[in-house]
Amino acid sequence: MHASCRTFTFECVEEKINPAAASYHYEQLAKIIENKIRTGEFAAGSRLPGEMILSQEYGVGSNTVRRALDILRERGLLVTVRARGSFVVEQLPGIDNGQDEQ
Repeated sequence: MHASCRTFTFECVEEKINPAAASYHYEQLAKIIENKIRTGEFAAGSRLPGEMILSQEYGVGSNTVRRALDILRERGLLVTVRARGSFVVEQLPGIDNGQDEQ
């Protein structure tokens, strides 16, 4: 039972993939999701929508979604648990949590 998992669904996608842009679709999607993480729309510890949902909402293929999520994992913003999904990390990289290193 995963009662404590927070999952996000989209009622309206405000940011869209621009097919005419110079950057790849997966880079655009990674930037959109990263912005949602950094602004708190996707809160720390929350589960992102699944690949199929992201694919449908942004009008891209599942491979594009996978590549975008790969980028976000490499940046330390997400962790993926097999058969459970991708989750926003508890402590975002590049944000000072007020603890000094000793």
